[in-house]
Amino acid sequence: MKAKDFAGRVLKVNHAGEHGAVNIYAAQILVARWTAPSIVTTLQAFKAHEESHRSIFWDELQRRGFSRCRSYWLCGLGGFALGSITALLGLQAISATTAAVERVVLGHLKHQIHLLEGQDDAAVAAIAKIVADEEQHLEQSVVHLAPGQFWPKVLTPVVAASTQTVIWLGMRL
Repeated sequence: MKAKDFAGRVLKVNHAGEHGAVNIYAAQILVARWTAPSIVTTLQAFKAHEESHRSIFWDELQRRGFSRCRSYWLCGLGGFALGSITALLGLQAISATTAAVERVVLGHLKHQIHLLEGQDDAAVAAIAKIVADEEQHLEQSVVHLAPGQFWPKVLTPVVAASTQTVIWLGMRL
């Protein structure tokens, strides 16, 4: 795959992933008002960041004349389902979900930057703009996780594997 084609695919998948993240937080905010009200303000800030990230990628896609990824709506629906279910399980599940997603996403973003450096400066710049926010989401989520808790043990591998699978599929659709 040529660098230009690869960069376009990366931007499409990242845009769809950010749409999924917006929907994870939208659902968690909705449900956490009853199950974990102490984290709602943090989730609202995270959602605002993800909306900004989605716009960054959409602007770059439009500049290039590209459409959305085929997985865009699937990511949104999957994100809302994941956010709803985990928010029903409370603060530990919400935090474990965010931490698992962000660990995978950060690894993915850093790998993309490495692959695109010197090949597509605009794509690298778009990706680099969001890394600090994603790192902040991870750090703030990990703070809420208590060692030995049930939901983090169960959800972390499932959410991480699901996130990796969605990225893998997005790169191939």
